[in-house]
Formats: sequence, C-alpha cells, structure tokens
Amino acid sequence: MSLSTKAAHAARLLLGLVFFVFGLNGFFGFLPQPPLPEAAGTLMGAFAGVGYFFPVLKGTEVVAGALLLSNRFVPLALVLLAPVVVQIALFHFFLTPGQMALGVVLVALEVFLAWSYRDVFRSVLGARHAPTEGEAKAPVKRHAHA
Repeated sequence: MSLSTKAAHAARLLLGLVFFVFGLNGFFGFLPQPPLPEAAGTLMGAFAGVGYFFPVLKGTEVVAGALLLSNRFVPLALVLLAPVVVQIALFHFFLTPGQMALGVVLVALEVFLAWSYRDVFRSVLGARHAPTEGEAKAPVKRHAHA
C-alpha cells in the first residue's frame, strides 16, 4: 500500500468519523456546543425554527459518515458532503472567525479525498456529455419445445 493510499484511507476515516459523530450529536446532544456570536446564534436559531433543516442535515451527515467509515459508496458520500463542508467553512469564516480550524480541516480532507478519487469524478466534470441511448437489448430467442 503506497503512502498516498494510506493517506487517503486515513483521511476517509477521519472525515467519516467527524461527520458520523457530529451528525449523531445533532440528534442526541452528547457533545457540548461552544457559545456562538450573536449573528451565528441568530442563523442557527432560524435553521432550528423551520423544523426540518437540522434533521435533514444531521441525517445526511450520519449517512455520509457511515458510508466513508464503511468504505462503501465513497464518491457518493463525498458528493453529499461537499455542500455541507462549504457551508461549515463559510459559517466559520464569516460568523465565527476565531473557530475556523474545523472548517479548514474539513475542506482540506474533502479536497484531498476528491483528488484521491478524481478518476471517478472525471466524467462528471466533463464540459459536454450526450445522454446515452441505453443498452441495446438482444432479441429473445424462443426455443421450440417438443
């Protein structure tokens, strides 16, 4: 196993663990949350007020984290987590600048893993693609029964 493969394995496990644990924390509240600046608290309160936002977000985090930890559907997990990671980074950059470390680490892990799985994403990042016709079905051969 090469060093880059080991690094991707470690990054996958770390990112998976972070999202699995913090996703579960959203449902069960077993980790204390640091106090937030006023603007950040207002935004989080608005998200909580709509009712569906946090269950969907935390459910996505748990599922994607579990996929990363189990090494199943890793590219799908990375796609699901990409907008979450961007929003976490922007939230900390604009609303809690003293707490940016987690956002920076998550972006670094996500980008590193996306690069590590770049062959899987190559076709998705193509500028032009035509829809496929589908596979041609072979005609069904009927056998005469005696």
